[in-house]
Amino acid sequence: MSIGDIADGLTRGVESLGASVSEALFEPVVRLGVTGLSRAGKTVFITSLVANLMDRGRMPGLRAAADGRVQAAYLQPQPDDTVPRFDYESHLAALTGPAPHWPEGTRAVSELRLSFRVQSGGMLGALRGPRTVHLDIVDYPGEWLLDLALIDKSYADWSAGVLDRLPGRPGAEAYLAALPDPAQAFDEPGAQALAARFTDHLQAAREVGWSDCSPGRFLLPGELAGSPVLTFAPLPLPAQTPRGCLWREMERRYDAYKSKVVRPFFRDHFARIDRQVVLMDVLGAIHAGPAALEDLRRAMAEILTAFRPGLNGWLTGLLGARRVEKILFAATKADHLHHTQHARLTAITQAMLREASDRANFAGAKTAALSLAALRATTEETITHDGTPLDAVRGTLTDGRRAAFYPGELPADPAQLLSPARDGAARWLDADYAIMSFAPAPTKLRPGEGPAHIRLDRAAEFLIGDRL
Repeated sequence: MSIGDIADGLTRGVESLGASVSEALFEPVVRLGVTGLSRAGKTVFITSLVANLMDRGRMPGLRAAADGRVQAAYLQPQPDDTVPRFDYESHLAALTGPAPHWPEGTRAVSELRLSFRVQSGGMLGALRGPRTVHLDIVDYPGEWLLDLALIDKSYADWSAGVLDRLPGRPGAEAYLAALPDPAQAFDEPGAQALAARFTDHLQAAREVGWSDCSPGRFLLPGELAGSPVLTFAPLPLPAQTPRGCLWREMERRYDAYKSKVVRPFFRDHFARIDRQVVLMDVLGAIHAGPAALEDLRRAMAEILTAFRPGLNGWLTGLLGARRVEKILFAATKADHLHHTQHARLTAITQAMLREASDRANFAGAKTAALSLAALRATTEETITHDGTPLDAVRGTLTDGRRAAFYPGELPADPAQLLSPARDGAARWLDADYAIMSFAPAPTKLRPGEGPAHIRLDRAAEFLIGDRL
């Protein structure tokens, strides 16, 4: 290493420390991570959140907005020049344009900076004048978050766990039937065929509502498609692992996946987050059945082991080390239920994540569960079926038809769902739960108002209210 390289490294270190001091003392930055598994609504959540933070007429639950302390909010270029910008304007146009439709889902990391001009409360605040608070929203696929649980797992442990869970999962039979002898000599075409069958299983499972579909890059490979780092699959541990055998090469590629894909994501993005919202399609899992609900519970428990919960002090921020101070577990698509059932959906979400939530609270983080709809697509009404009034919702389906919909009544006691799910029940014993795919409702945004939502203001208050 040359003296010039050393000097350059020292200069970058000093610049980084200076930026950290500036952020911590003068213009504080909140890094909010937004994630969730496929179809949980990450893109819609971020788009509606930003729109409603810029035009706060529908945000009474955000106290700084209700009190008038947020004087302005505006978008700025994000600080990370190498990270794609979240395409807020295109997504908002898709949701609120003349022919509203759902935007494309998250396929890679993206970021957006929203800056607030805030007037602090109290006498000192009045003397000091307005200050600037930056909100950096980091969007990343939940499938990638699942991979963080692999960091501390060996290939043998990962394979054993996956193979133990495979029976009964969608598309698993074809993969299990094609398992070769792990001790046989490695050949590339055979490895590619095996990895392709495993990927087919993951795609089939995701399509019908299962959650634990890792490794996440198998479903969202991007520029890594076809590379050896994505060409491995779980195998049973053989009695002998001779040099050059299939097992050893699969193990090497699995370790490369962790070191070259998972760890850089953790270092460059995830480890810098200090607030986190985890979006969950709990209704979709309930509809898919007990096995899918248990799969979601287990996947979320594994995901949350990757978080580093705790409090961020001023010195922590200066040194660049971050901990997740607040975690919000949000059950999305609350507009698919009548409001009388929202509390039950929240209770089910809380019960699912009780163990992980308790662990985060013990470490010093704050957690909360909430049922919400980032973009309200339905209205409520009462319909009559066989002489019985039912609390239903009405909206436009994705095929253009208008329909009133009653999904079934969620139980008041979450154990009525979680217990049979844990016990491996094949179906719900006393009820069926339906879902429909609603399109965004046509809307005209009035000046000063963002898109209609359910409890997005309460989510924002929990996540960033203390910083405003």
